[in-house]
Parts: sequence; structure tokens; C-alpha cells
Amino acid sequence: MKPKLASRLSRPAITAVGGIAGFTAYFSMYAFRKPVAADIFSGVAPFLDGLDYKSAVIIMQIAGYALSKLIGIRVVAQFGRQGRGYAIIGLVSIAWVALILFALAPAPWNAVFFLLNGLPLGMIWGLVFSYLEGRRESDILGAILCASFIFSSGVMKSVGEVMLQAGVSVWWMPAAVGGVFFPLLLISVWALEILPPPDRQDEAERMPRVPMFRAERMAMLRANWTMIFPLVVGYVMLTAIRDFRDNFAPELWHAAGYRDVAALFTESEAPVAIGVLVVLAALNRVRNNLAALQTMQALIILGAVLLAGATLAFRCGVISGLVWMILSGMGLYLAYTPFNAMLFDRMIAAIGKPGNSGFLIYVADAAGYCGSVAVIVLRNVCGAKENWLSFYVDFAYVTAAIVTGFGLVSLFVAHRRLGGRARVMRP
Repeated sequence: MKPKLASRLSRPAITAVGGIAGFTAYFSMYAFRKPVAADIFSGVAPFLDGLDYKSAVIIMQIAGYALSKLIGIRVVAQFGRQGRGYAIIGLVSIAWVALILFALAPAPWNAVFFLLNGLPLGMIWGLVFSYLEGRRESDILGAILCASFIFSSGVMKSVGEVMLQAGVSVWWMPAAVGGVFFPLLLISVWALEILPPPDRQDEAERMPRVPMFRAERMAMLRANWTMIFPLVVGYVMLTAIRDFRDNFAPELWHAAGYRDVAALFTESEAPVAIGVLVVLAALNRVRNNLAALQTMQALIILGAVLLAGATLAFRCGVISGLVWMILSGMGLYLAYTPFNAMLFDRMIAAIGKPGNSGFLIYVADAAGYCGSVAVIVLRNVCGAKENWLSFYVDFAYVTAAIVTGFGLVSLFVAHRRLGGRARVMRP
């Protein structure tokens, strides 16, 4: 039934089904990851001296996520087409069990179950994107998929906040939110499974997407490390600040003078998701793969500048806290989002050798989430007395400077190394 249904899908239908299914699959996964960030866990005993309980929960989850990304460098890069749907459902189910164990175990030691929660979830992105990469429409599909993690983070925290206000225990709320969205996950995975693989024209224009084993992975890094390394350095900073903003959103809103934050989670993130989606989806119009790659590198630099500019305007009293969160979020995600799909998809096509973008995405992600853990630990150990808002503002300036500098280096190297041999997509 699946091959017959796949063969009947037109090109626009493949784009529509792939975009919606990818969005809802990752959107549903966030129900098992982000609701815990909706509460500040005030009054809960510290996990360790100098480490408050919520920071411990977030560190455990991100540590599991980072370890998952390290494992994913090999597993996702080598994963074929068979069994992806079962793997997604199985991994999310393990994360759900971890949330149930978190609810059953006593605090503060139940925080360790978020290590188990993050461990399987880190591989979901690569598995979902593997259905979408290597197609002529991958820029559009990737932009839609990336919009899911911008939009869903705010939505899931809002859902968690609403459940708390309705009387659901703070301990059971994360598992309850996951239960609400699990049926949508099943439907989404089924829809991804009916997508046909990339056709011959896709492969001619975007290169065949094949598993990458150790020899192929090392050859890719050796040949292109001068272009990849500066991007990864910038991505470490972007991941760290994005995770800090995402996981400690209630604290940042409170520090900025806002109290009723349930609606603000979605109100501030929805415009960001839509804006970034429109900009990145427009890259599908760029036919030359090197030109598309360099455009994305320029957008990363532009995003960093917007992050710093909006933050400076807020500190000078020119814009309100809500406008600042929207504009700085726009800049942050404009810089952060290309790394998660389109940047490396186009890089593979521009390099002109078969492979898969999942490998490069997971190299960057593994480094990025290790940096995210380091920042939270640093904030607790060295800056525990500092205001949440001041820490975030200073971090935004540093991130913008590093991303801009290393982004310019990578842009120059890409032009020198790939100019003249990048594939051009035919209309």
C-alpha cells in the first residue's frame, strides 16, 4: 500500500505532505522535551551546593541531548531508509518513560531522569530530516521543519503552563503534555513513511544521499575542515544562547518585568517562526548551490548583527521587552536555523560528492550542546549572583561578535574552495 500511495503523489503533494509531516513530527517530539521549562521550580531543594534544581534538570536533559548528538554522528550518518519510522517512535517512547519515572521518583534526585529523557530525543531531528533532504524542494521542506522547533518551544511551554494552572502537578505535567501529543506523532511518522525517495533529477541536482561510514566521514572532514570548523565555532555559541533563552524563558520574562508569561511564550515566538520560515524558504529560488550556501552564510552574519542591535536598543530603552524578545529571537534564529537543515544540505550539493547532511548537522550539534551545558554550569558556578537578564544580554553581545567573525572566515573559505565547481540546479 505504501509504494502504491507514494507513486500517486504529485510533486506539489510531496512538498505539502513532507512539509506538514516533518513539522508535526518534530512539533510532537517537543512535547516530550520542553514543557519542563515552563516552571521555575521555586522552593525545590538544590540538586547540589551551588546548583539550583531547575538548572540541574536542564543540565541533565541537555547532557543527554549532547551525548545523543555524539552518538548520532555515527548512527544517523549510517542510518538507511529502512526502520526510520520505528526508530522515531521507539526513541520518543523511551523519553516518555523517563518523564513518568521523573514524576514517580522523589525530588531533587529525580532530575537524573532527564538525562534519560534527552538521550533518545537528540537523534529525532536527523531521522526526520533524512526523509526530506536531497530534494529540489529541500530548502522549503527544511525551512518548514526548522519553523517547528521555533514555534513548538513556545507552544509546549504555554501548554505546560496551562496544565499547571489547571491543577496538574508540576511533576506529572511533562508526561501529561507528552501524552496529549503522542497520537499526532504517530500520524506524522506514518505520513513521512509514505513519501517517495528523491528521484533521479533530485539526485542529479542535489547529489545522491547515501549512508556515510567512518572512511567517508573522515574524508569529508579532512577535505573541508577549513570551511566547516568556523561554522561549528559560531554554532556552539548560537546553540548555547538559544538553549539558555529557551530553557530559562520564564526567568528572563520575569527579569524584564513581565508576570503573566503563559501567552508570551507563543506570542513572542510565533512571529519569529513565521519570519524565519519566509526568509529561508525563499532560498529555494536560488538555483546555484554555492550561491545558496553563501547566502545562508550571509544570513547567519546578518542574524548575529540583528541579535546585538536589538539587545543594544532594549538596553538603551528604545524598544520594549516584548519587541526585544521578538527582534532578538528573529536574529538568533535567522543565524541558528540554517545549520539545522539547509546549510549543510546545500554544502553537500556544492561539494559535489554523495553523502548526507545528517553527519555534518550532528557534528555541529554535538559541539553545540556541549557548549550549552558549559554555559549553564558557568552561570551557576561563576555568575550565580548575577541577574538573569544581565547575563543573557552580555552573552548576546559575545555571541554576535564571535558568530560574525567566524562567519566571515567561513564565507571567504567557501568562495575560495568551491567557486567554479558548485552544481547549479536546473529550473
